[in-house]
Amino acid sequence: MGTSVVERFESSLGELGVSMTRTGAADFEAAIASLVGDPAVGVPLAGYEGVSLSGTDIETPPTPRRLKDSRTGVTPVGKAIAEYGTLLLDSDSVGTEPVSLYPPHHVGIVRESDVLPTVDAAGEHLRDRFAAGTSSIFATGVSSTGDMGSLVEGVHGPKEVDVVLITDR
Repeated sequence: MGTSVVERFESSLGELGVSMTRTGAADFEAAIASLVGDPAVGVPLAGYEGVSLSGTDIETPPTPRRLKDSRTGVTPVGKAIAEYGTLLLDSDSVGTEPVSLYPPHHVGIVRESDVLPTVDAAGEHLRDRFAAGTSSIFATGVSSTGDMGSLVEGVHGPKEVDVVLITDR
């Protein structure tokens, strides 16, 4: 992965007020602990070899009660788009979408190899998901709406977003 793509991603996130923490798999649990507010709910990190939420205080799998009670939701990110600081969150049966949207704080976990430079570069990932009958949502920063006039943040989704970039995956 070119460093310039990751640097562009971090810069785009910064423009949105989203922080990015870089970590290797060996320091993953400490990086998560520094960001997560209790109580926290998460989605298992399937396919993230050498990285897991099992050694953290994050409760998995998500349940309606855990979602309601949680301050923080932790999810894997399917792909990330550097040019906009966007996270592609895969809709799935394990609860990635509601865990990313319901708690007031979302922590997205993304592998460095899953950071793509542009929306066009994400096309193959989306094409494969759509062909399989699944989908992804695009999440760019905290939720906001301007429907009623001035911009209001955190109305229908997280009020705070952080990204953890796993550098050796």
